[in-house]
Amino acid sequence: MTPTPFILTLSCANRPGIVAAVTTALFESGGDIRDARQFDDPETGRFFMRVVFAAPMADPVADPVAAPAALSAALAPVASRFAMDWRLRPLAERRRVMILVSRFDHCLVDLLYRWRIGEIPMTLTAVVANHPRETYAHLDLDGVPFHHLPVSKDTRPAQEAALSALIAATGTELVVLARYMQVLSPALAARLAGRCINIHHSFLPGFKGARPYHQAHARGVKLIGATAHLVTDALDEGPIIEQDVERISHHDTPDDLVRKGRDIERRVLARALRYFLEDRVIVNGAKTVVFVD
Repeated sequence: MTPTPFILTLSCANRPGIVAAVTTALFESGGDIRDARQFDDPETGRFFMRVVFAAPMADPVADPVAAPAALSAALAPVASRFAMDWRLRPLAERRRVMILVSRFDHCLVDLLYRWRIGEIPMTLTAVVANHPRETYAHLDLDGVPFHHLPVSKDTRPAQEAALSALIAATGTELVVLARYMQVLSPALAARLAGRCINIHHSFLPGFKGARPYHQAHARGVKLIGATAHLVTDALDEGPIIEQDVERISHHDTPDDLVRKGRDIERRVLARALRYFLEDRVIVNGAKTVVFVD
């Protein structure tokens, strides 16, 4: 039998015996643990765990459903005993991702490059923009489905209905707002709860609204940054996945801040996306637990 790598993530109320029960169930299923991380949050009383392990499977390529099903059946009694929220998937399984973008395309360019060289393992279902294809004529979108869904105040309900239909039709599991400069309606944000990542041009909480770098410059800030977070119906208040900052000085102009901000946004969004695709992110109320190397 071929050893097949899997990822198991879980959270539950903390109590003695969780690690022992999980590792015993994996051992009895022939699992060989390659990496295990855990966190006990004393504030919420919740326990979080991420386990990478290999288990012998007869032919996971020929029958990709049976392999996880057998392991799920072995883990189900433990999950029920501890009332776990849990997920199990083959490590090689690629998530289906849709990228939404507006006129600013630096994050899109970066994600496309990382995807093409294999740094971010995902299946790209589509790039959706509220600007026409000609806006991105300088980009290499060869082989990438592109959809122009223009939006205005009056057409937003119809545009979001079309977007929702496209997400469903393509089997998209994760939506990435790569500087998509439109606020999702509360209804759409709720439908995408836990599976939509946004990059915000600020080290939240910070300067919100229009021309954030100009606001920062006017206030004489010494650090600028960017924040990647899960989208909720509360604008820019979702659980934070990743942040980064860069020091600036009085020599920097607003254009300097914009340039440096683009660099921060690119790397923060790329890291957040990779963490999500590798099942390193577990929601913990208004926060996240992120198991990073």
